[in-house]
Amino acid sequence: MRPRARGFTLIEIMVALAVLAIALAAVLQGVSAHVNNAAYLRDRTLAHWVALNKLTEMQVRRDWPAPGATQGSSLMAGHEWRWTATVQDTPDPSVRRVDVAVRADPAARSVLTTLVGYLARPEGPVS
Repeated sequence: MRPRARGFTLIEIMVALAVLAIALAAVLQGVSAHVNNAAYLRDRTLAHWVALNKLTEMQVRRDWPAPGATQGSSLMAGHEWRWTATVQDTPDPSVRRVDVAVRADPAARSVLTTLVGYLARPEGPVS
């Protein structure tokens, strides 16, 4: 009788490699999802800052904007962001609602963030 040889068979090695390949694919998919999510959250944060800046600019300027929508762009973190400010009347005639929606680019259909604020009628002559 011949003593049995020690070591792994070809099938055992192939099964181990298959398990390793499946595990590595799952890890890569998880890392990819994390990177995509981090980029999306960065864009949403920057878009929110753009909306805050636009609303603050309107409050500081002490304008009394007419109801309607205006569009523009702002540079933030080396990127041009597109915003739309929609002004609406409220039940209080001395307050107007402003919705600022921000997109990453003009062709984007989805809005990254929308900020709602209120403007009080400035004291003195209305511009």
